[in-house]
Amino acid sequence: MSDIRPFRALRPRPDLAARVASYPYDVISSDEARALAEGNDISYLHVVKPEIDLPREVDLYDDRVYAQGAKNLRRLIAEGVLIRESEPRLYVYQQRMGDHVQAGVVAACSCQEYADGLIKRHEFTRKDKEDDRTRHTHELNANDPVFLTYRQRTDIDTLVDRVRQLEPVYDFVADDGFGHTVWVVPAELTEPLQEAFRAVPALYVADGHHRAASGARVGLERRAQNPHHTGNEPYNYFMAVVFPHNQLKIMDYNRVVKDLHGHTPESFLAAVAGKFTVTPDAPARPEHGDQFGMYFGGRWYRLEAKPGSFPDQDPVRSLDVAILQENLLAPILGITDPRTDKRIDFVGGIRGLGELEQRVDSGWAVAFALHPTSLEQLMTVADCGEVMPPKSTWFEPKLRSGLLVRTLDIW
Repeated sequence: MSDIRPFRALRPRPDLAARVASYPYDVISSDEARALAEGNDISYLHVVKPEIDLPREVDLYDDRVYAQGAKNLRRLIAEGVLIRESEPRLYVYQQRMGDHVQAGVVAACSCQEYADGLIKRHEFTRKDKEDDRTRHTHELNANDPVFLTYRQRTDIDTLVDRVRQLEPVYDFVADDGFGHTVWVVPAELTEPLQEAFRAVPALYVADGHHRAASGARVGLERRAQNPHHTGNEPYNYFMAVVFPHNQLKIMDYNRVVKDLHGHTPESFLAAVAGKFTVTPDAPARPEHGDQFGMYFGGRWYRLEAKPGSFPDQDPVRSLDVAILQENLLAPILGITDPRTDKRIDFVGGIRGLGELEQRVDSGWAVAFALHPTSLEQLMTVADCGEVMPPKSTWFEPKLRSGLLVRTLDIW
């Protein structure tokens, strides 16, 4: 079963929602956040990227950063920018990116289910990033939304569609052209939605593994500190937006590498040809799995993984990111740990393949365009209790922070 609960959200006044809503903390740099928040003192970036209000030399993990985030959240509440819902509610959050539309239920999800593996993950987390988000959540006494998914169910679709026929509380297009619409679920549909989710055997972390891990960790830490713990305290749950899997869009997550690890251009191409069929002057974008685009020396090549070069029945090692890693990045370019190696960088598909060309033309050695991982692949890996290689998925559109805020001390 999947236990979802309504909560009394803090949310912006309707006339301020577009100004408050911000990118999540982990998709933009501090400098980008400063530029986006300039002249807008109610942007939620002041809460999720509070370093923008401090001198640039302040370390991101300095005590002052966390204190500033909490101070900024209190200010938004005190000034009436964020208002408290009068009673616990579920919400529906719809996003539009061109012709693509996805709508999910916003709810409090169980820390215990996360700990028990009923909210399944497909990536490892980094300790420094998880520690940072845990500290941030403790200091704010609130958490950012986690992006979850589940195998689509018609009964949930029907209920969500009924909500979407009502008048939304927010409906705006952000500066990047993506649309955001939020509905408050009426009280009479709350229990039917909860009941429908009880029949969902598992939820999956789609995006936001560090937010999920830190949200669950805060709940478990507060539980350990409370001698009168009952299990129903608000801190036992973290806020998430839960989407049906068939509505989500995974984009390609591409790679650029600094140097050829001692190879000449000729020896590099010869080494690549050992495991891949190499076609020069080919289309940049892969047409299917096991196929890659490679931008090298000012031209695009098509790489096709040769039969037998990877175990096609292994749910992890048959992923394109694993094929590239095991057959090219590690043995040829010497990148054995892409999590920590500074010679590799990752470029989300939203930036386009032109970004790969620009990086190589400005000094990087080679770039690789990948075919997007599928939702079925993601869920299969998670169901097997395995994890994907780092930077396997790039979801778009991203959730906006600040539209709905859940504090950990009140239902």
